[in-house]
Amino acid sequence: MNQSEIYETFAEFYDDPLGFVMFMYPWDNDPAIQRVKLPDKYKERFDSEWGPDTWACEYLEELGEYIRERDFVGKSQEQGETSVDPIQFSTVSGHGIGKSTLVAWIVIFLMCTRPLCKGTITATTETQLRTRTWAEVGKWLRRSFAKDMFEYTTGRGSMSLYHPEYKTEWFVQAITCREENSEAFAGQHAANSTSFYIFDEASGVPDKIWEVRDGGLTDGEPMTFDFGNGTRNTGRFYENMEGRFKHRFVRRNIDSRTVAITNKSFFARMVEDHGEESDYVKVRCRGMFPSIGSMQFMPTDLIRQAMAAPDLAKDASAPLVFGVDIARYGDDETVIYPRLGRDLRTWEPDRIRNPNTIFIAQRVIDYIAKFRKLGIEYSQIFVDSTGGYGGGVADNLRAAGYSCVEINFGNTSPDPRYRYMGDLMWGRLRDALLNGAILPRMGGYIAETGIVSNEDLDADVGLITNRLAQDMFSQLTGRQFTYTLQGNKIHLEPKKDMKDRVGSPDLVDAAALTYAMNVAPRALMKGGTGHKLFAKHEYDPYEGVQE
Repeated sequence: MNQSEIYETFAEFYDDPLGFVMFMYPWDNDPAIQRVKLPDKYKERFDSEWGPDTWACEYLEELGEYIRERDFVGKSQEQGETSVDPIQFSTVSGHGIGKSTLVAWIVIFLMCTRPLCKGTITATTETQLRTRTWAEVGKWLRRSFAKDMFEYTTGRGSMSLYHPEYKTEWFVQAITCREENSEAFAGQHAANSTSFYIFDEASGVPDKIWEVRDGGLTDGEPMTFDFGNGTRNTGRFYENMEGRFKHRFVRRNIDSRTVAITNKSFFARMVEDHGEESDYVKVRCRGMFPSIGSMQFMPTDLIRQAMAAPDLAKDASAPLVFGVDIARYGDDETVIYPRLGRDLRTWEPDRIRNPNTIFIAQRVIDYIAKFRKLGIEYSQIFVDSTGGYGGGVADNLRAAGYSCVEINFGNTSPDPRYRYMGDLMWGRLRDALLNGAILPRMGGYIAETGIVSNEDLDADVGLITNRLAQDMFSQLTGRQFTYTLQGNKIHLEPKKDMKDRVGSPDLVDAAALTYAMNVAPRALMKGGTGHKLFAKHEYDPYEGVQE
């Protein structure tokens, strides 16, 4: 075929990446690439015995479905639209599944079928990027019909693939993901084509790089493809797979034992030595994230358990406690979190972005009034007074006749196991979860209180997913800790450091405030400002919840 015919042929595969891969390579004639027999459902379609592994076939097929669904070419030509929603794939896997090969196929598919596209590939180290990911691109390019269509360069500081006539407009570059390289990820726009990013070993990519990448997804037909082992359960790769951004991604977990090319006996020995549920096996074999990171304060399994636990039985004496975490920065939230006994689920916290102390105090009062209509009187209010920001809220509550206690997160902890009061409160929240406290349900939960939570449809799993639970999960798992050099006390990382990495822990801080001090059951309370003495308990504290 001449070049014109090649271009026309490539265009036919615009929305068929699997067909493109099967067309581009001599699967039945080249023993060097005959490692896997095609799954039966693809053999007849391609009239071939050999091809990609099952998981790669399914991956490429689904990518084609998303391309057809967005129909960028049709919309841009017929309706004049210049952008479609990003196509974003995220895959966590065990070792040895052949992800670098799939990366190469994706790169060559996009470069061949989308003139003037622009792409960036990254990995954690220059050596890994050059000798594995980028080398694989070169290997599969040389075997393809496109081997003379593009210029391929490799070497330190010079890894690129480009069309010789459009060197600055039709290319893909490979650069390391050091934060000082973040500028290289900015400004990659292809309004009339595809801007794409591929992150290999994605767990190690700094959050700053992810943030800059987001800016390249605003026009054209943007795409992102992330691959890696689940080496840590914090950071953006984890958030995209398990946390607050997961609804934006097409997600896959690939167990190495299900892949044809892997050494099954090796993984069997791994499981025998470490156990199926060990973090070692989860990360290296099963394509999962570890249950708890080495510096993670809240165990992931504990949080999942508290989110999956059944609703609690009614308890007429359970104290109703409010935690009020005051925002100290422009994009932080003030959160009013109610806890009834061990129940941190049934009533959604109030999330506010208004710094006015009178306004915040009134929102607390309004929330208390909602409980009073249900026959439930509050027991205590704990207000964050760190830095003095919450003093005005506490003053306004007291002026209105409500009892509250100011808590400074930075005060010394009365418990010798913890350094500061904030550390202690998070520790007490963790203890409460161990003792049966329940958290917002992650999937399938619809609040029945009339104070309805914000819920979205997670089309990927067909469940109603509570966005509040996603945020709680992210904040709870994202907080790291260490021990003091003297005294060996638990010390959580500063809020600013956590915020820079995974976001501010405002929700959890408010929930933790409800454990600042022990509060007696309502049946034992002696009254006082803002309290009621209940001598009888015939009432149902949940009566009227569904009204």
